[in-house]
Amino acid sequence: MAEQSSGNGRRRRKKFLTVEQKYELWTTLVRGDATQREAADRWGVDRSTVVTVGKVAKHGALAALAASRPGRRKDVDPREEDLRAAHEEIARLTEAIKEQAVELAMLRGKQRGAW
Repeated sequence: MAEQSSGNGRRRRKKFLTVEQKYELWTTLVRGDATQREAADRWGVDRSTVVTVGKVAKHGALAALAASRPGRRKDVDPREEDLRAAHEEIARLTEAIKEQAVELAMLRGKQRGAW
């Protein structure tokens, strides 16, 4: 369906808006700078497109607000998190090896003294 009716009997090609254009259209509606009909005429799209953009923006905004939590954001790269975990594991294993080395040295020392 490459054409749509403009309401006055003429057909016009379907216009696709970029993400930035959809955002601008939505902010125009939110600010009250235009009605849905005026925005549709200004952007050269059908009114159903304007309604859909508004619904999608509302649902997206509500989902983003529901997912947000108070406090500092923790934007950590998963690779950095893996690297941090690896460093912690290395430190833990290093301490374990040191303890075992001390224990071994003590055991060997006792065995030498017994002979």
